[in-house]
Amino acid sequence: MDSREQSALSSIEADGETPRVGAGLTPAPTEARGFWSGKSVVVTGGAGFLGRAVVRRIRERGAHKVFVPRSADYDLRYREHVLRLLDDARPDCLVHLAAVVGGIGANRANAGTFFYDNAVMGIHLLEEARRAGVEKTLVVGTICSYPNDPPVPFSEDDLWAGYPEETNAPYGLAKKMLLVQAQAYREQYGTSIVYVLPVNLYGPGENFDPESSHVIPALIRKFVEARDKGDASVTAWGTGSPTREFLYVDDAAEGIALAMERYDRPEPVNLGSGEEISIRDLASKIREMVGFEGRVEWDATKPDGQPRRRLDTSRARDEFGFVAATPFDVGLRNMVDWFEANRDRLDG
Repeated sequence: MDSREQSALSSIEADGETPRVGAGLTPAPTEARGFWSGKSVVVTGGAGFLGRAVVRRIRERGAHKVFVPRSADYDLRYREHVLRLLDDARPDCLVHLAAVVGGIGANRANAGTFFYDNAVMGIHLLEEARRAGVEKTLVVGTICSYPNDPPVPFSEDDLWAGYPEETNAPYGLAKKMLLVQAQAYREQYGTSIVYVLPVNLYGPGENFDPESSHVIPALIRKFVEARDKGDASVTAWGTGSPTREFLYVDDAAEGIALAMERYDRPEPVNLGSGEEISIRDLASKIREMVGFEGRVEWDATKPDGQPRRRLDTSRARDEFGFVAATPFDVGLRNMVDWFEANRDRLDG
């Protein structure tokens, strides 16, 4: 397993870890504590960017034990490791976040790896969790599963209306197969598996590796480094015309917790903010926020990816009361400040 895969799958034992309450978090309601009380929960990928936020949320809500498997001990691509994980943790609930992910460049360079690793991890987990009698499982899918150019905003009902955007298709289809598996298991075995589709996430602690990062951390790093070196310009990929929707990581964790507590249906559910911004406007916003005074030059030889991305978030609101709470400028400022404070450690 190379360093990128190791990073994507790596995790820590979280039981006994002191919870860190993020900005704007409120105490869990009584009904939430009732759901989690006494439960043992496995969170795959629980040491990752989203995983850490999810682990904090469910611990705050009263889970008895949260077990986050280490990839060195449990390589989820292998069935025998999954069996050992479930035997060791004996979970009541499972939240499957572990994934091999990256931006457009990483997806293009590792299409086969992204397909195989993401598909096989989920397939093993869902099958063995079913056989082990896990009460409820939540699978986190990806917005990359949507067709390349569906009606905007993206409705869950349009998920199968076409082939995904080419640069993300292997990853998107691998994760989409887990929805098929979840629905088939619910129909045949009565298994409680729910499936959520978070839009592009952002926030403090995201991956800033220039080889595999997504658009926001990539732009933050470029602008900060160019500012400090006194460069006259920064080059960004594509034309800047595509739009994206972003969801703050703590909001995504809240959506996942609410879905576990309140949702038990076969239909997938979008998790998003319902707002979109062009990549060009995003770059301008970050440029101003970090204080870079040079030009932004667009390399149109690089791929743009999907033309537009904005979700219909009404199902999450109506089914389990999720509405994103963090204003984009606030979340972006938190992320910029975090990167500035942690640059030395990230580069070390």
